Amino acid sequence: MILKYDEVVRTGIAKQVADNIRSAIMDGRLKVDERLPTEEDLARSFGISRPTVREALKRLAAQNLIHSKRGPTGGNFVKRPDPEGLSKAITGAATLLVGVGAFDIDEIITARLETETVCCRLASRSRSDADLAAMEAEIAVQLDEKISDEDFCASDVRFHRALVESTGNGPLKLMMYTVIEAFIPITNMIVFRVRERRHVASLHQEIVDAVRDRDDAKATDTLARLLAYVRDSYSAVLDARARRDLEASPSS
Repeated sequence: MILKYDEVVRTGIAKQVADNIRSAIMDGRLKVDERLPTEEDLARSFGISRPTVREALKRLAAQNLIHSKRGPTGGNFVKRPDPEGLSKAITGAATLLVGVGAFDIDEIITARLETETVCCRLASRSRSDADLAAMEAEIAVQLDEKISDEDFCASDVRFHRALVESTGNGPLKLMMYTVIEAFIPITNMIVFRVRERRHVASLHQEIVDAVRDRDDAKATDTLARLLAYVRDSYSAVLDARARRDLEASPSS
């Protein structure tokens, strides 16, 4: 194990120590499941206090880069980087940007169409029976008229998550995490009152049927129709809001 103890300066010490260890993990100098030196050893090597080391370790744990074990053979160990955990930071930022209007609906729909088209194509080649079953289960949820709008929106996210999962492509799943976990919930919050649930579920079923038949052209065509419907629903909501605002204005 090689840590560059001499690179730490005295400002923002805990962050710098965490960054130093993080770099060692990310470039392979620290291996998965390797035990870190004790707090006392780290404090001595970096020339800092144990509370500062403890703060640095908390930062690494929050980033899902290390985990602790109790007992005689315990300590802090390097954790295999979790793609989902790493993606959550990006997703949080993307959700904030969408929420403040940094991206308009056309940009979001274009991003979803281009990226989910790739997913449809790969899913048509790689899907398993379990993948198909996961998507079918969500369609069954969506066809239940008794579920709440919140539950329908959550099922919508899970459907597209299952579609991405069925690609069997790890890097793509990492890339798609933000699209699924940030863009879809935000648009759902806008369109849920005007969209027809059964229409959305029927389009989802068409996608599943095409993926089952390994017909990627039909799957991507149906995806395009689904996203066009989302765009139209979004526009309808905004138009209705504009009309209400105009009617409510003092000059109207």
